[in-house]
Amino acid sequence: MNHIPQIKKIVSAVLLFGPLMILSAAYCQQDPLYGLYLNNPIVINPAYTGINNNLTAFASYRNQWAGFDGNPTTLNAGAHMSLLQNKLGAGFMIVNDKIGENTNTQVTGTFAYKLRISEGKLLSFGMQAGFINYKVDPSQLTLQDPADPVFAPVSQLKPIIGAGIMLKSDRYLIGLSAPRLVNSSLDLGGQKINIYQQHYYLLGSYLFFLSENVILKPSVLLKAVAGSPLSTDINVNVILKRNYSIGAYTRNLNAYGLIAQFSFLEKFRISYALEVPTNNSVGTRFVTNEVMLSIRTAVLRFHEQSVSNF
Repeated sequence: MNHIPQIKKIVSAVLLFGPLMILSAAYCQQDPLYGLYLNNPIVINPAYTGINNNLTAFASYRNQWAGFDGNPTTLNAGAHMSLLQNKLGAGFMIVNDKIGENTNTQVTGTFAYKLRISEGKLLSFGMQAGFINYKVDPSQLTLQDPADPVFAPVSQLKPIIGAGIMLKSDRYLIGLSAPRLVNSSLDLGGQKINIYQQHYYLLGSYLFFLSENVILKPSVLLKAVAGSPLSTDINVNVILKRNYSIGAYTRNLNAYGLIAQFSFLEKFRISYALEVPTNNSVGTRFVTNEVMLSIRTAVLRFHEQSVSNF
């Protein structure tokens, strides 16, 4: 589980421990949830930085459980490119993740060192560093006593350090990462509240060339967090003529989604995911929409013009 349901309105029985309950619920699993991570793996692994030997810029928006009061929404934008004859990669990413009265804004720089281990195979070591601002705005809650000092606004800055490794060939992509290696806590009235545990991601994807114009691309993403069950995404895409793709995925058999991607003007890609939860989460009527626009282009002499399937 990556996003928790809406934090319910505070009732009179929750007074002394109200702030602790709010923060523990709001931050127990902090990494944003994505359905389009295969279209932009840098969101979960900094080793993807510049891996395709070009400039990539992207912007995405995810509206999870649309119509659900206080539902999670995530804005994500950034860019990365290869440098020094494809030996290095550098980039940045900005993420704004909001759940109810809680808003987290993350700014990170990413870096990758790449080794060509054989013809067509690249091993990339990535790191990212930056900061995240945790903000709680109690004015968005219905409080019995809005003047109660224990419900004062919270805005605290914490460092981010993450790492990952990725192996890429013309047929497969394998990555292992921990985007944030440092656990975080907030100071609230002299008490420390743990708000983040490390998330570990293992991603694997393979290309089956069924014909000259049809490629089958199955993928699996495993996510591990201390104190939570292992999360498993299973994803199958069909790529047509290298410019179009359509697929389906499931997350822990609790949510099911459809993905479509379309490339145009040789450089641009627009991707869309529609996700429907089951009654095991928030019911079937709160669907999730996610859209991403990206560009891949050559800006340096050694950059490649070809479109990668990863």
